[in-house]
Amino acid sequence: MTAICLGTRSPDAPAPPPAPRGPLSEFLVNRWRGPARPLNGAPAVRVDDPIGEDDLQLALYLCYELHYRSFAGVDDGWEWEPSLLAFRRRLERSFEMALRSSAADPADDEVDPREAASAVRRLVDGGSGPSLSAWFVEHGTVREFAEFAMHRSAYQLKEADPHTWVIPRLTGRAKAACVEIQSDEYGGGREEDMHASLFAALLDGLGLDSTYGAYVERLPGITLATVNLISLFGLHRRWRGALVGHLAGFEMTSVGPMGRYAATAERLRLVPPVRRFYDVHVEADAHHQVVAADGLIAGLADAEPALVPEILFGARALMAVEGRLTDHLLDAWTAGRSSLRPSRPGR
Repeated sequence: MTAICLGTRSPDAPAPPPAPRGPLSEFLVNRWRGPARPLNGAPAVRVDDPIGEDDLQLALYLCYELHYRSFAGVDDGWEWEPSLLAFRRRLERSFEMALRSSAADPADDEVDPREAASAVRRLVDGGSGPSLSAWFVEHGTVREFAEFAMHRSAYQLKEADPHTWVIPRLTGRAKAACVEIQSDEYGGGREEDMHASLFAALLDGLGLDSTYGAYVERLPGITLATVNLISLFGLHRRWRGALVGHLAGFEMTSVGPMGRYAATAERLRLVPPVRRFYDVHVEADAHHQVVAADGLIAGLADAEPALVPEILFGARALMAVEGRLTDHLLDAWTAGRSSLRPSRPGR
């Protein structure tokens, strides 16, 4: 299939900022041309659907990416510019309110800390809505599999990085469990075995562009929201419980879907690096789900019982946002249209 690229650059070089999608993202991109300085005239943050809105989610992604690889031509001083952080906080507040509205459950306040891991397990096992991986096994095509990989590239090419923010904020058993999980995500110190490296090989195997950030321009707001959610939790110490719940939810829901994606790759006769990414996750996450429950969740709930509602909220937010993405993908594909944003001419 034809690779969909945004120009040629070194895999390690920062991407240029993506094109704005409205006043919020335009405010940032236009002002990043030049040295860091106080921002004036920020637009109001008024959107009907903060979780899926293109402009708000792109603006948040732009702000958060300054803490990862940033963008070509953007002064590093913007990362901690106080006026930019104030603008980001307004974006975050809108996102947080929508997440609380769609994912919070007052009953979580009553969960016994000793039952926190079991409560997360029941939550993720009882998730409602269609299964994307089950749909792929029966119906997915090569084109749709490639689009799915493009959607996932925004996270998978920096897999583990957002969750790693939580390590210095944990102690004892929870910290040891998190380090064990994250070490595997980073390939045990072997570059070629890092899960991000395996996903880059998957993209190459599909004839796609494995350069970091290559497809951000094509990704709708709900896809960016799945990545922004982890950065939101990861960059704030107050959200450490939610980040643990999100990571544990990832690990506890991975084995079955990853096995089905591997089966889909086999059915579609895709090249071995595509299936390898999923096979590695099946093996690793069979162990990680135990570590996440018995070490990560139980350890944090024991050390900081007051964080149990936040742990559950992190898992609920994961399920809510991923459910929105699944609905978007299946709605597009069952209607016979692309799930991606149109490409700009010449890109």
